[in-house]
Amino acid sequence: MSIEDIKTQMEQKMSMAAGLSAKILFDFGDDGQIYIDMSAQPLALQDEAADDPDVTLQCDADLFRGILSGSQDPNMAFMMGKLKVKGSMGLAMKLNSILED
Repeated sequence: MSIEDIKTQMEQKMSMAAGLSAKILFDFGDDGQIYIDMSAQPLALQDEAADDPDVTLQCDADLFRGILSGSQDPNMAFMMGKLKVKGSMGLAMKLNSILED
């Protein structure tokens, strides 16, 4: 699964998160970034941050693919230091439930 495939899945999952108005940066290191502005209508996905994000989730792309597929628990990844969160921890917890579904 490429970054483009991740973007497609993210767009589908985030479009179902009605009422969440946030700016989120997913940082996959050398594999790239996905910036989502959920306050924009329609939902805006970009390859890099346009503004300061409310939360940044940092991990490698393979780990994130596992989170999206349900084979990787994001809570365990966070506790093991494989997933780093900068910014709003409350928003990160909300994203947890969106991404796992």
